Amino acid sequence: MFDRLSSGLTRALNALSGRGYLSEDNIADTVREVRLALLDADVALPVVKTFTEAIKARAIGVEVTKSLTPGQAFVKVVHEELVRLMGEPSSGLNLRAQRPVVVMLAGLQGAGKTTTAGKLARWLIEKQHRKVLMVSTDVYRPAAIEQLKTLAAQVGAGFAPAQTHEAPVDIAKRALTEATLQAYDVLLIDTAGRLHVDAEMMNEVRQLEAAINPHERLFVVDSMAGQDAVNAARAFNETLSLTGVILTKADGDARGGAALSVRQVTGKPILFVGTGEKSEALDLFQPERIASRILGMGDVLSLVEQVEEQVDREKAEKLAKKISKGKSFDLSDLRDQLSQLQNMGGMSAVLDKLPAQLQANASAAAAAINPKVLRRQMGIIDSMTPRERRRPDIIDGSRKRRIAAGAGVQLPEVNRLLKQFDQMQKTLKKVAKGGMLKNLMRGMGGRLPPGMGPRH
Repeated sequence: MFDRLSSGLTRALNALSGRGYLSEDNIADTVREVRLALLDADVALPVVKTFTEAIKARAIGVEVTKSLTPGQAFVKVVHEELVRLMGEPSSGLNLRAQRPVVVMLAGLQGAGKTTTAGKLARWLIEKQHRKVLMVSTDVYRPAAIEQLKTLAAQVGAGFAPAQTHEAPVDIAKRALTEATLQAYDVLLIDTAGRLHVDAEMMNEVRQLEAAINPHERLFVVDSMAGQDAVNAARAFNETLSLTGVILTKADGDARGGAALSVRQVTGKPILFVGTGEKSEALDLFQPERIASRILGMGDVLSLVEQVEEQVDREKAEKLAKKISKGKSFDLSDLRDQLSQLQNMGGMSAVLDKLPAQLQANASAAAAAINPKVLRRQMGIIDSMTPRERRRPDIIDGSRKRRIAAGAGVQLPEVNRLLKQFDQMQKTLKKVAKGGMLKNLMRGMGGRLPPGMGPRH
């Protein structure tokens, strides 16, 4: 997300950041470039105007022109104004209400409402320890009802059935009764969407709101929708009086304008950001971190939190002890490392949170360790017997052919993996002799150091 906006703003600010002094002329030129970058990223025109006026007013003030490093001070101003534009950091949903707390999701078709409902249910169950009931009022798409039923089972939520011949209001009322009788903490309602905002759609969500009085009314918006997202947000806010916004598909090749515009247009906070297809890929909205990523400063805090949550430290400790005692790093250990890297979204997802200057140096690694390569290499190891994983030296030509056939890859890929593994094993033995492996792996959170991962 924000690729286009980030490259445009970085280009505009780089020319200014190294200057020893600033004049009204070069400030005006840079502000003009910032304005073009925002418009190119589909940021709404009124938002662009407000933002550029704010940074220009501050840039010609004492805090920048009298600074020892005026170029850097200007970048700081842009960062602070980006944060201000996107609003306060999110603490999640407001659950301080009589249970069941009713949460209604609304938005256009294709924005990812149903997937987001599953993610939100998982967040409520795992992070907030709430008992959640889910229901779909999308009677126009039977597949949406079935999809929500599947997602509810996956995340451990309850599911209230619905039939396509029923009225959405009747479905919602019955679900609310069930949630009350079964002592659910939260009722999560996934509403129907349309390809475009229309009177029928707005009337339906208005009736639902009147019938069940939802405590949270959330607008789910596709980050890649551009100006359509802004127009839809305005229309839904006028109908529902929204309490918050969820941005979806933020991991895609988006211009990013929706994130900067929706907050300003609706006046409602962005609460969550969806960053992938998996049910755990939902993050609280943190404007300061997003502003840093837009300006190429990275988001190391999010990366650290991700490592803390997703890396198995117990396995890392066991592996470090195993190798420090002189035992060999085997292919099962490599499989664990590849799996943890995959759980973090692959190398590209990790690099995306690093500052731009580090990303440039590590881009080759991302190309080498892409998700498809990870899956193939894990498939190769899965096709081996336990004995072959423990003792790769016994893997001869006939075994390699069997492994390649089992994994559905060509023989050279098996040879390449075994060769890389042999090099890694030798490197780890050298490190272990120096007595520093345990500390190294602790510092890496159990992940392999750069340069020791598989190459394609």
